[in-house]
Amino acid sequence: MDKNKNTPDPHAEMTRKNARLGLCVLGVVILMIGLSFAAVPLYGVFCRVTGFGGTTQTANALPETILERTVTIQFNADTSPNMPWVFEPEQRKIEIKLGQQGLTAYSARNKTNRPTSGNALYNVTPLKAGKYFHKIQCFCFDEQTLKPHEEVSMPVLFYVDPAMDKDPNMEDVHTITLSYTFYPAEEYERALEKSGTQ
Repeated sequence: MDKNKNTPDPHAEMTRKNARLGLCVLGVVILMIGLSFAAVPLYGVFCRVTGFGGTTQTANALPETILERTVTIQFNADTSPNMPWVFEPEQRKIEIKLGQQGLTAYSARNKTNRPTSGNALYNVTPLKAGKYFHKIQCFCFDEQTLKPHEEVSMPVLFYVDPAMDKDPNMEDVHTITLSYTFYPAEEYERALEKSGTQ
């Protein structure tokens, strides 16, 4: 009887272990690559759901409840250094009740002799107010294109959720600042990745 037939081949066993290890390492690498591609969109979803980083919410309609508690909404506007627009709020602040419709507008003017397109990133401060600030209509949802020297008024329809009144962490919030920064369309995706807020 040949004893070698019952004895495992150490070389074959090592080859099997190396193959299993290689598959595990390959699986981890593929998982990490997948997570790196998913990180920005997942972070954006997280911010939208929680209001993290001052990310505002979107809504289709106003709430049914309007409370007596008021909050002052301030409006801020900025542009990327490469954005050839004059961009500013048409009013600096308004006071609204929680649950009440707020309406404001921003103006934008193309300073160039050619059509230009841009997108706006936005947030609110204090950052903890993001989950209570709901936008119903906003120019920031779509890319905006202005003809040479064209000037437009861009409305924003919003409300502050009455649920804010029940949050003890929000008792000190009397003013919320809504900020927009316009970027050229070709820079927008990079800016969005850096912010992770939309």
